[in-house]
Amino acid sequence: MGTKAQEIVGMKVEELVEQLNRAYADEWLAFYQYWVAAQIASGRGSQPVVEELERIADEELEHAEELAQRIVQLGGKPLPHPKLWLEKANCGYSEPPAPRDLEKLIQTSIEAERCAASVYQKLAALTHGKDHVTYQLVGHILAEELNHEDAFENLL
Repeated sequence: MGTKAQEIVGMKVEELVEQLNRAYADEWLAFYQYWVAAQIASGRGSQPVVEELERIADEELEHAEELAQRIVQLGGKPLPHPKLWLEKANCGYSEPPAPRDLEKLIQTSIEAERCAASVYQKLAALTHGKDHVTYQLVGHILAEELNHEDAFENLL
């Protein structure tokens, strides 16, 4: 990271990279949670749920990519091993329920999205007025996480 870039960030870059890596871990776990749930969901009414899980899983993977790019721009390194995702994640991982328990699957997904929204709200507060690039990125992701929560609530 260049001198001017460090000056513009206006905060401890190491602290920011650590927080972004925690969110990065959350995104990988959310991607996998939704992807697995989409593979196993079955029963009456499962098709719209599967389609929504697949769509949102793709967006979670996109978030991980965006966060990884920002981490590298800041001179950091994305968490290099999946075992670190569970150790560092803010929101953790919820194993999908039984394939036919669509209501519980959706409720678990809503809880995950609410946790993600809280994480990005905190990151927005942390970077507001300090790191405009990261602030814009987390604002974008926060908006999508809130849309995901709404999409899952509508499935209920």
